Amino acid sequence: MAPDKSGPTTAAFAARTTVEQVEEGLSLAPKFDGDGLIPCITTDVNTGEVLMLGYMDGEALQKTIATGEAHYWSRSRQRLWRKGSTSGLVQEVVEMRIDDDQDAVWLRVRVAGSGASCHVGYRSCFYRSIELGDLPGGPARLVFTESRKSFDPKDVYGDAPNPTQL
Repeated sequence: MAPDKSGPTTAAFAARTTVEQVEEGLSLAPKFDGDGLIPCITTDVNTGEVLMLGYMDGEALQKTIATGEAHYWSRSRQRLWRKGSTSGLVQEVVEMRIDDDQDAVWLRVRVAGSGASCHVGYRSCFYRSIELGDLPGGPARLVFTESRKSFDPKDVYGDAPNPTQL
């Protein structure tokens, strides 16, 4: 089931009425994109390390606020997803912020278990950097920034399908 593209119709979110209300007001009035989603950057509350970029639909945003646990809309699975429901690596939300025009969310979280947030097994989904400089006739090169995985994905997810899409 795809998210509702018209945006949430619940009292949990205010209508967007003026720029001043959106930028300076005290009511949550998120702006979802054409697919009914809002991007969400998630960082570790203690280190500030970026753990992942996910997306939320209205229901995921509401559930995250209500439960204090991170919920996302899985674009690959096309369904609501509570982070850690399979792996046990639940993200406890310590602080939740919205940007100036209310079209992006920032979660500061504490992660259960090994503290990892990446389905590949690394702590962060941003476990590689891109080498900068002239490209010598080929694709840009990646360099691993994490030296080891925090867990073995096969042990945690078993036969569950990999969410990475080609």
